[in-house]
Order: sequence, then C-alpha cells, then structure tokens
Amino acid sequence: MHYFVRPSSVVRRIWGDADVILLIFAGSAAEFALNKAVDWLFFTGRLPADPIARLFSTVRYAQEIVFAPDDRARQAIARMHTIHKGVEQNRGYSIPDWAYRDVLYMLIDYSERAYQLLHRPLTDPEREELFTTFRAVGAGMGVPDLPVTYADWQVDRRKHLDNDLLRSDYTDRLFQRYHEQLGTWRYNLLRRVQSILVPEQVRSPLALTPDPILPHSISLYKLLNAFKLRSVVQRILLPTEYLAQIQGLDQPVR
Repeated sequence: MHYFVRPSSVVRRIWGDADVILLIFAGSAAEFALNKAVDWLFFTGRLPADPIARLFSTVRYAQEIVFAPDDRARQAIARMHTIHKGVEQNRGYSIPDWAYRDVLYMLIDYSERAYQLLHRPLTDPEREELFTTFRAVGAGMGVPDLPVTYADWQVDRRKHLDNDLLRSDYTDRLFQRYHEQLGTWRYNLLRRVQSILVPEQVRSPLALTPDPILPHSISLYKLLNAFKLRSVVQRILLPTEYLAQIQGLDQPVR
C-alpha cells in the first residue's frame, strides 16, 4: 500500500509521540497568538472558545495525513482546503497566502524543535523529509510560492518571523484563554516550556525569559518515562479531563 508518509519516516515518529505533539502545540500556541492574521482565528470563534479542543481537532487532521494511505491523506488535505475556503467565503475575503505559509512553517519548525528537545537533533535527510512532507500538504491546499528545499525554507522562515508577528489585543485574549483553561500553575509551566522552545522573534514580544532549570526537568521526565511512569507524570502535568485524549495521540510507528 502506498502511504503519503512512508512507514519508517521520522515524520511518523514525531507525529506519533504524544509528548512531542504537545510541545509542537505549545510552541505554535505562542506564535499563533502573535501572528498578524490571528484575527482569522477569532472569526470562527473556535480557538478562543476552547483552545485545547481545537488542538485535538488539528492533531486529528495531521495524524490522518501522516499515517493514512496516500489517497485518504490527500482527501483529508482537500477537506482542509474546502473548510478554509468556506471560512473565507463567509467572511468575504481571502486568508493571505503568507498566513497559510506561516502555519506550515510553524508545523515544520516546532516539529523539529520539539523532537530535538525530547529526543535528539534531526539529521539533514530527516529535516528534508519533514520539510518535504509539509510542503506537499501546502501544495495540496494550493498554497503558492512555497520554497523548494529545506535550506530555502530556512531563509523564508526567518523572513516570516521578522515580518508577520505583532503583539496585539488578540494575543493577550488568547493567552488569557490558555490561563483560564489550564489553571495558574499549568499555564506558568506552558510559558516556561515556550521560553526554551520558541525562537527569539516569538520569545521577546511575549516577555518569555528562557528557564535554565527546565531542560534538567525534561531530562528527569525522560528518565521517568524509561521507568514506565509516563502516565503518572501526565496525570500531574495535564488537565485530567483531557488525559485520555492526550494518551490517544500516541501512534505505533512501524
């Protein structure tokens, strides 16, 4: 059977690991809030109303693409394209092309950063494969002017970080919702994780000071995982009402 992402790909290891996925969305939650097109997230109201539920719906689409046979993955990409075009039609104008690229670039960047933080740096071929996978998703959605190689993407990613981010009232409203859903100490933990995960262009406007202790805490977390205590740690760190869904993010990788 032909798959959109080959079974042995590092992309499957990334998107089949619940802990890595949570880090991807910790980073994306920070950068989304600063994006100059963040008003689109408020148009439908789904993300501000329930950021955690929105995370799970996004992951379901991503995992359907990463783990499905090629035809089903492309159907999922086509559904995403249709959903976004419906939102554009309802609002009366188009989401900017650069905003679509921003989202793709976030998924590429934080996939790499999260996997490195929890496991190891990607090799050059793995970086290319990660980039190629999400470039194919963007191409399937009709996003124009996508870079051709990982090196090209790095250049364009820096341009987007420099040009497309701005702290606004939407930023503060989103972080307030994160706080309300997570509670104070989990929200503070989220910000500490973001401080060591996001690039400086995201860290600075959000006043995130890199936490020197957290990398040691992550090392301890990995040690506890080795002793099969991962579920216990997750119960402490994550809202219990979402625990089953979080644990369901783990996918077997062939």
